[in-house]
Amino acid sequence: MRQSTARCAAFAFAVAAFLAAPAARAQQSEIKIGEINSYSTLPAFTEPYRKGWQLAVEEVNAAGGVLGRKIAVLSKDDAGKPADAVTAANELVSSDGVVMLTGTFFSHIGLAVSDYAKQKKVFFLAAEPLTDAITWDKGNAYTFRLRPSNYMQAAMLAEEAAKLPAKRWATIAPNYEYGQSAVAVFKKLLSQKRPDIEWVAEQWPPQGRIDAGAVVQAIAAAKPEAILNVTFGPDLAKLVREGNTRGLFKDRAVVSFLTGEPEYLDPLKDEAPTGWIVTGYPWYAIKTPEHDAFLKAYQDRFKDYPRLGSIVGYSTLKAAAAIIAKAGSTDTDKLIAAAEGISLVTPFGQVVFRKGDHQSTLGAFVGKTAVVDGQGRMVDFVYRDGAAYLPGEAEAAKLRPAD
Repeated sequence: MRQSTARCAAFAFAVAAFLAAPAARAQQSEIKIGEINSYSTLPAFTEPYRKGWQLAVEEVNAAGGVLGRKIAVLSKDDAGKPADAVTAANELVSSDGVVMLTGTFFSHIGLAVSDYAKQKKVFFLAAEPLTDAITWDKGNAYTFRLRPSNYMQAAMLAEEAAKLPAKRWATIAPNYEYGQSAVAVFKKLLSQKRPDIEWVAEQWPPQGRIDAGAVVQAIAAAKPEAILNVTFGPDLAKLVREGNTRGLFKDRAVVSFLTGEPEYLDPLKDEAPTGWIVTGYPWYAIKTPEHDAFLKAYQDRFKDYPRLGSIVGYSTLKAAAAIIAKAGSTDTDKLIAAAEGISLVTPFGQVVFRKGDHQSTLGAFVGKTAVVDGQGRMVDFVYRDGAAYLPGEAEAAKLRPAD
């Protein structure tokens, strides 16, 4: 009786193992991509970003995956802390077996993960961090960046700012890598175009903890004719409301990074500033085949409109899949070789990841803010091709350290 029971148990175990084997094989055959971002710190951007990369993964897998294998994204929250991001990266690489890292939002976090990628020799596709350092003075062979950099967006905005009659300028920016980098490059580029400009005041509120009243009062006291703003998210909302209340923006030109992005403009509703020169994403008025296809797919999938984060997340994972496909492998050196010079189509059109500095040529929309039907909108906008706002590849390569 015991022998019969043992045989039955052995048979049942064998059947279970047989049935489990295909699932195990399927799981092992997945190409794992590690993804890190500040989901709990800045959900206004990162939640649309997550939806964007989820849509891209679904599309890639529905089309057969890459190299005949499905893509699986393993995602971690860095809580807005560089140390947490590096810990997450190490877990993804060492324990989870990802073939590359993607993501990050804040510039100082992107730099931390980029340094980790260099030390551990793992491919890193930075999605959002904008500091120029990530591809130039702290660039490395293992790091590529999707979004247009501070230099690129500053060049676009400086082109418009130089047309203004204003000579006395003030700046407001968060006091960390992104804000410092954005102000420095904008001042440099605008001063080159307009040597007559005078920089009369600076305010450096801590990111996420702006004292808007004090900032507005200090800027007003300097009596600038124009203001550069680099704040975003809740800090931007506080600055706009306090500035409107105290009349800071009345009869003053304002040039502002990122303010035209729906993540930051939409919450202001009818309090949105008018006439600011901004970079952003007017999803409601872009009429191109690439964007039309993305917009329909995104709205069908999520029953919501996209934000700029949606574009970044979608394009990041599409780029990752294209790089693996071109490499024909998940080997890091082959991924790097494939990524250098690769061309792909995004919702904003065709972009290239340059070999010289690993920066993509993704561009940005530049326009003005307005209130339309009680909602902040971008008007009078044009798309600026990122390639037109970068130094030549040979020149950019000189800005990078020797690998």
